[in-house]
Amino acid sequence: MPVQTNTELSTAPADLRATPHPHPDPAHALPAPAGRRSSPGLWLILILLAVVLGVGIVLGILSRTATEHKLEQTTATDAVLSVTTTHPTVTGTASEIALPGNTQAFNDTPIYARTSGYLKQWFTDIGVHVHKGQLMAIIETPEVDEQLQVATAQVASAQADLNLANTTSDRYQNLLKQDSVSRQETDVAVSGAAAKLAALQAAQANLRRLQQLQSFERIYAPFDGVVTARNTDIGALIDAGGGSSQPRDLFRIAAIDRLRVFVPVPEVYAPAIHDGATATLTVDEYPGQPFTGTVARNSSAIDQNSRTLNVEVDVPNAQHKLLPGAYAFVHFKLPEAAQLLSVPANALLFRAQGTQVGIVRNGHVHLQNVTIGKDNGATLQIATGLTSTDNVILNPADSLAEGQTVRLANNAGAPGGDGTTAGGKQ
Repeated sequence: MPVQTNTELSTAPADLRATPHPHPDPAHALPAPAGRRSSPGLWLILILLAVVLGVGIVLGILSRTATEHKLEQTTATDAVLSVTTTHPTVTGTASEIALPGNTQAFNDTPIYARTSGYLKQWFTDIGVHVHKGQLMAIIETPEVDEQLQVATAQVASAQADLNLANTTSDRYQNLLKQDSVSRQETDVAVSGAAAKLAALQAAQANLRRLQQLQSFERIYAPFDGVVTARNTDIGALIDAGGGSSQPRDLFRIAAIDRLRVFVPVPEVYAPAIHDGATATLTVDEYPGQPFTGTVARNSSAIDQNSRTLNVEVDVPNAQHKLLPGAYAFVHFKLPEAAQLLSVPANALLFRAQGTQVGIVRNGHVHLQNVTIGKDNGATLQIATGLTSTDNVILNPADSLAEGQTVRLANNAGAPGGDGTTAGGKQ
């Protein structure tokens, strides 16, 4: 007979069959299946993984934030103008200052003809030393000679007329005493004698004028000197000038026994210049051989265009070693307290405000006006405006402005010289 099974049990839900039921007596209960047991280690691993993942996320966010902040700092640093600076070079205390000047003859005079004619002969050429009153040239003036002869004859004629008039006047005055002539006739005779006297004086004045013109035919040296130019030759037409024509100098004489040197002294050194002080002159023609001169005078006024004092130095030149027109340096003694600072020539800015240099102070630009004491070519001596501790900008840009933030590209000894930006931030 077929075995009948309990269909209700066989058809019970799977979840009910799989669900264990607790035993009324836990002590005698059967152990749970191994696959269904919870492991504490698994939960610990899961917790550790979650912690590691969170730390990684936080570190990533922090790293990205730091990178962005560093990028911002780098961008800000690169946006600041980078400049190279240097300190002014201290050249020590100044015992003297050397300024350029040009030598000039003590007297330099062009010689003109006072009368017109033709050059008959000249006796001095360039380089000839002449003495005062020495004959230099002779001019032929045939017209003046003829006029002089006419004037001489006119004087003789006027003298004869005057003698006759005087005789007539005396005769009429004697006859008037005897009532032989009228007073009217006597007055006419006396007035005629006076008129003849005036005519004689006019003729004599004209004669003296022509004699003076004739004397100008001979040209003499006005002072001791050397002939530096001769602009005429034998047979040349000499025009004394007159009307719109301009005369031409025949010779030029320079007195070189003593020379003048005019020196523009910068305003900052003007108080150290005194009349009668000793100055030394040096020229390239005689290296190592100074010439001693004396400050003769100064203009006692500062030129508003060049800001200099015009000083004249007189230098004896008995041996005629120095020549007029030579380029020379005049050395003036200065107080020992004066200090000279030098900067490279490429540190200067030339603007409407004057000569300036850019100085870095606390990471910002300050445009400082300076006065140049001496130009040495590659370097310049600065008389006023700088100190030895200033950070002077080299090769400044034309757009450099007052107060502009800059970054030092070199170690010039100032804060921020190691590449820091303005304000010292990294």
